[in-house]
Amino acid sequence: MIGVVDYGMGNLHSVEKALQRLQASAIRLSEPSQAEDCQALLLPGVGAFDPAMQKLNSSGWSQQLKQWSAAQRPLLGICLGLQLLFESSAEGQEPGLALLPGRVEPLPPQAQERCPHMGWAPLTAQHPSPLLAADEQPWMYFVHSFAAIATDPDTVTATAPYGDHAVVAAVGRGSLQATQFHPEKSGRCGLALLQRWLSSVQ
Repeated sequence: MIGVVDYGMGNLHSVEKALQRLQASAIRLSEPSQAEDCQALLLPGVGAFDPAMQKLNSSGWSQQLKQWSAAQRPLLGICLGLQLLFESSAEGQEPGLALLPGRVEPLPPQAQERCPHMGWAPLTAQHPSPLLAADEQPWMYFVHSFAAIATDPDTVTATAPYGDHAVVAAVGRGSLQATQFHPEKSGRCGLALLQRWLSSVQ
């Protein structure tokens, strides 16, 4: 069973629809105590860093996610769900979950690019990941104004072009994986990535 964390700031419907298409058993979790019946958690997120962390803290999800990750149980973050895994964000004042070293910064100004970055971009693999095939360069759908700056470059599993820069597109360490893009909105390539994750946690 895949638990989709419902803390009030995720695009849960799209994620749930994608999991249904892959015939995955999934349940929406409103309480941290419900997580124990799941074999993996998915942390979606849309919106700003501080309100998201405040909701995670007040609901008890912050502690649950830290304990879950410490036990090496599978966790996948999507979009804001990736950013929350880091120590802090320039978007706000709240500390992040600090499951990965680094912070989140605004996308670098690029004359030829809009911000927020909304649209498709190809991934370039950086380090091995259960989410990606090393010999592929899939196009994924992004909607973001901030990107992670990882202190440990080994945690960066894929990057994507944004003007003249390569920004973090996916990160991972062991059972903890996350994407800045939206696999649930990325068509066939996104479904393939979610299927790889599901296969890795079963």
